[in-house]
Amino acid sequence: MIKPWLQAARLRTLPLSISGILVGSVVAAFQQQFNVWVFVGCLFTTVGLQVLSNFANDYGDGIRGTDNEDRVGPQRAIQSGAITPKQMKIAMVLTGVITFIVALLTIYAAFGDHQFGLALLFVLLGVASIVAAVKYTVGKSAYGYSGFGDVFVFLFFGLLSVMGSYFLYTKSIYMPLWLPAISMGLLSATVLNLNNMRDHINDKASNKNTLVVKWGIEKAKKYHRTLIVVAMISMVVFTLLNGAQIGHWIYLPTFKPLLKHLKFVRENKEEKAFDPELKKVALGTFFMALLFGVGLLFW
Repeated sequence: MIKPWLQAARLRTLPLSISGILVGSVVAAFQQQFNVWVFVGCLFTTVGLQVLSNFANDYGDGIRGTDNEDRVGPQRAIQSGAITPKQMKIAMVLTGVITFIVALLTIYAAFGDHQFGLALLFVLLGVASIVAAVKYTVGKSAYGYSGFGDVFVFLFFGLLSVMGSYFLYTKSIYMPLWLPAISMGLLSATVLNLNNMRDHINDKASNKNTLVVKWGIEKAKKYHRTLIVVAMISMVVFTLLNGAQIGHWIYLPTFKPLLKHLKFVRENKEEKAFDPELKKVALGTFFMALLFGVGLLFW
């Protein structure tokens, strides 16, 4: 019974979800303001949010009938019957509660008994993150069905992930950090757009109006290219502003597979062929964040 749950959790999305935490954390460590408990708490919180979002997506698309025999991607848990909608709802509640508890512990590790106002702000952000993870495809006003999924991913797995984790360490805002935060957000949106390009025919038939459905596949490919190019430029500009020592550039090799990916997307005509690219971009983003951190901390 554990295999369907692992499939529903979509483990291949988890490296992407922690990329923003890595970036915010290594910059804080570079500035000698690291807290191991905050780091562990941030990692578990963002993984919890990602799993919750994946469960909610499986549930929402499953009960709406969006996941059907015409869907191009891997078969979902509710679609296959391996997990019932009731079981998935229970899993969503448990995941949400556990994630919120971990978030509270992380906030306490960062602020202790002091700075109540800041602690309360992060509690509210935690609640907002959980609600947003669920409302992507669940409910009558599910924003994933109106083309706003990209905004959620950009904000929560990019800006909030990087800037929020950094703030938990330092209690301050480092303005240049907005650049890699934008990069992580855009690359996260890239993965979602790739997913939506794969599923756009079935999504259109199911009235799931993603940006790809609204714009069409060719405009979606141009949007895809813009996301990746701006993400790479933002990383480069941050490195230039941060001193541009030789070791700080060791993340640049991760640009090559992204550029190769863009060539593939431009030429590809088969929706199913987009699916293997999801893992490539997600892992590419993770290794970009990881090498970015290594360059900062060890050179």
